[in-house]
Amino acid sequence: MNTARMNLPISHLESQASPEGEIDIMQIFRTLWRGKLWIILSTIIAILVGGYYAFSVATPLYRAKAVVMLENRQEQVVDIESVMTGLSGDQASVNTEVEVIRSRGLLEKLVLKLDLLNDPEFNLELRPDPFISTDKVVKFFKGLLGVPPKDKEQPSERGILDATIDELLKKLSVSNIRQSYVFNIVATSEDPRKAAEIANTLGELYILDQLEVKFDATAQATEWLTERVTQLQDELEKAEAAVKKFASNSDLVGPESLDALNRQLKDLRERLSKSEAAERDARERANRLHALADAKDFEGFAKLANDPTLRRLISARETENAGTPDTFKARMTRILQTADQKTAQLAKQINTLTQSIDSLQQQIENQSKDLVELQQLQREAEASRLIYEYFLSRMKETSVQQGIQQADSRVLSYAVVPLRASSPRKGVILFMSTILGMIFGSAIVLLKEFAQNTFRTPEDLEHLSGATVMGQIPVIPAKKRKKVIQYLTDKPTSAAAEAIRNLRTSVLLSNVDNPPKVIMSTSSVPGEGKTTQSLALAQNLSGLGKKVLLVEGDIRRRTFAEYFDIKNKQGLLAVLSGETKLEDVVIFNEDLKADFLIGEKSAVNAADVFSSDKFRAFLDELREKYDYIIIDTPPVLAVPDARVIGQSVDAVLFTVKWDSTTRRQVAEGLKSLRSIGATVTGLVLAQIDKRGMKRYGYGDSYGAYSDYYDN
Repeated sequence: MNTARMNLPISHLESQASPEGEIDIMQIFRTLWRGKLWIILSTIIAILVGGYYAFSVATPLYRAKAVVMLENRQEQVVDIESVMTGLSGDQASVNTEVEVIRSRGLLEKLVLKLDLLNDPEFNLELRPDPFISTDKVVKFFKGLLGVPPKDKEQPSERGILDATIDELLKKLSVSNIRQSYVFNIVATSEDPRKAAEIANTLGELYILDQLEVKFDATAQATEWLTERVTQLQDELEKAEAAVKKFASNSDLVGPESLDALNRQLKDLRERLSKSEAAERDARERANRLHALADAKDFEGFAKLANDPTLRRLISARETENAGTPDTFKARMTRILQTADQKTAQLAKQINTLTQSIDSLQQQIENQSKDLVELQQLQREAEASRLIYEYFLSRMKETSVQQGIQQADSRVLSYAVVPLRASSPRKGVILFMSTILGMIFGSAIVLLKEFAQNTFRTPEDLEHLSGATVMGQIPVIPAKKRKKVIQYLTDKPTSAAAEAIRNLRTSVLLSNVDNPPKVIMSTSSVPGEGKTTQSLALAQNLSGLGKKVLLVEGDIRRRTFAEYFDIKNKQGLLAVLSGETKLEDVVIFNEDLKADFLIGEKSAVNAADVFSSDKFRAFLDELREKYDYIIIDTPPVLAVPDARVIGQSVDAVLFTVKWDSTTRRQVAEGLKSLRSIGATVTGLVLAQIDKRGMKRYGYGDSYGAYSDYYDN
């Protein structure tokens, strides 16, 4: 046996069918193939429903198509783009025309012209009340709740008209053929003639509407232009009068005189700039001369003054030939007075220039304002004249244009009366019903498989547990447990008997070098068939001529009493306590051809009994006396007895009930055994239902349950 596979961790039980959560496509196909009957049944039902709807329920509808072409280039008698220009033909204009054809205003004209208000197909108020309707259901539940019913409000004439237009919209389709100026107007109706009439009438109303819009636009434009021309004429006369009046009252000579004043202002500003510079220099020189005089720096004073007379007087003083000191001082005083006078003169000149500049600027500013105002009045008058002339010309063109309008579209092809109904499309309905039936059936199969939380195949059990499935035991057709042994005895070639033989062979070959002698049979929860399996395995081993002992290890429930008549018999506990010998309590059964040892009720905890040295010594004694010992233990998730016994046996068979034990229960059961070091030799998928296998689609996969064997 592959021990590496047996010792996989229990978390492998919850792994997916493929690594990293990948979807196994082949597994999905196999699942769908197993559920092919469900899929076929769902498909047949869907086809029947679809066929009933297509051939009996659905109302035949007829479609008629009228074709309208947009005339985007028209030759007009008079060019008047602002009033009578044709459509540009760009995509935005084309989309706009599609919406115009579907507009409620145009459809209202269609309803009134064809008298659709008196047609039950479009006026829902004329239809008889359905047997079941939303209003009736609401009214029924309100009656159950005791809510008094309200009188149904009668719709107004406008409401009925709007509802009729809504129904007409549902049965109309307007589309533009790509890369063209052609519109398809498609109408759907229960009457083929009515469908063609609706499509043709809508196309004609659309073209007539274009003419009416253009005529109204021309008339309104003419009326408006006439009024506007009169107003513009008055405005032009007022503007020209304002120019004349301002020119007569203004002192403005002309733009040339204003330019001369500006040049004069520029010259004055240049002179002012030079005067200000000269005044700064003169004031600075006078201040320095005063400073040198106060400091009695006569040489520096003479040098700055650059006066020859003063330099001569200084030279004479040095040679002691100079004149009186008063002459020297008088000369210095005169130089200082001259410098001060020059500074004052320049300041006076600057003041004069500043006043002249201010006066000139004021004069220029006044004349500039007058010139600007005059020019503004002249421009307004000129603009009024241009607008007046433009509108006068447009008014004359519009007057000529009245009565020669052309529509922007024309009917390219009138709708013909359809000979065949466009819907329901029976073939499409049947095809879609088939597809939907297959999808629905597949969904049911996959959902059932997804919700399945038990084990139906040994491959599934092996993959999710990591242990080998050594046996697959079908349901034994015996209503009472006492008849199980009798059935196996009477039908040695049955499917159940053959499955037990296969299990026996797998167990004995699980360890060729050291074949197991002490075999423990357990499960996760009660009712999985482990006791029946233990009895059948004991019978099968004894059939090989071996000496076999069947031990009832479940001393809590003691289920052997349901198979054998063993009232008031001693058993396992009496032997372990030393009250009696094994030979005195062992019972030989003719049907089993083997010995069995029953359990007894004990005040001592069962786990303590099986953990004792006496029990291990008892097993050693049994190994000497018997070829095979089979111990039927309680479920591992119920009590710890099986885990204790599992430490002393040679092989452990773990039974899983077909399509009953959950994956979580199996995982926890195996985990509890492996936690104490007990190695699970193999799994047994028990109580397999042959009919259930066929119902789930596995009937052709397991030869052990086929008709090859006797039942």
